[in-house]
Amino acid sequence: MAENFRCGYIALIGRPNAGKSTLLNRLVGEKLAITSPKPQTTRHRLLGVLNLANAQLLFLDTPGILTPHGPLNESLVQAAIAALTEADVVVWLVEPRAPTPRDQVLLPYLSALEAPLIIGINKIDTLAKPPLLPLIAAYHDLFPDSPVVPLSALAGDGLPALVGEIVQRLPLSPPFFPEEQLTDQTERFLVAEIIRERLFHHTGEEIPYAIAVAVEEFDESRRPDMVRVRAVIYVEKDSQKGIVIGKGGKLLKQVGLEAREEAERLLQSRVFLDLWVKVWKNWRKDPRALRELGYQA
Repeated sequence: MAENFRCGYIALIGRPNAGKSTLLNRLVGEKLAITSPKPQTTRHRLLGVLNLANAQLLFLDTPGILTPHGPLNESLVQAAIAALTEADVVVWLVEPRAPTPRDQVLLPYLSALEAPLIIGINKIDTLAKPPLLPLIAAYHDLFPDSPVVPLSALAGDGLPALVGEIVQRLPLSPPFFPEEQLTDQTERFLVAEIIRERLFHHTGEEIPYAIAVAVEEFDESRRPDMVRVRAVIYVEKDSQKGIVIGKGGKLLKQVGLEAREEAERLLQSRVFLDLWVKVWKNWRKDPRALRELGYQA
């Protein structure tokens, strides 16, 4: 190991839909974080590990920060803010627009940071080059000591520059994780997230936000060539249950097919996926439900 090896945690912070999960997946080279066009797809802090010759970068994907409404949103914002306290470097990921009053929720936390801050202007592939310079200047005015890096998480543009800025700010340290480990989350958790992602893609309006997924069985012992997964999809109302199941069970079957195929790619094994839909009335406002579903300590 190089004498000047560096290792540390990098919190990816920003508003919903800034592209944090897409950035994590692109940097790590594997799909760990689920993505969708809907805001607040990410609900949990997720670690992704990037190994370099001279550094190990531990990225923390976090829920999007906005003014919280309700116990679930409050717990998501708290999870994102908590990541700031354990980060050695913070990357504030923004869309290609000037700062707005909606950023005021996050700015006090960024201003109080002890860790170095890097600002990443994402989605530059959607922007003409001339307007980019005023945007860089606007964010530089907010945080004069912080580098501003234009990038596209989707296309991969600007990522070497971002990684370079991060590495030079990490502390000298041996790696925390073995080279082959990409995350600290369990396969059980990742499969539950895959199911939730497919539901996000197939349902509209309020339904995705009323959905939680719990894997009740993850059994690799019955057959050496197959993982048996039984998962429960929780909704808040009987009417939502009918929508998730779909006419003749069609929507649930499609979600199950897509989730099973992606789970098989993740686990490198055949998967038997058994999905159930249950009503847990107003689980997003129920402290016990939030604890049991992993959203509160």
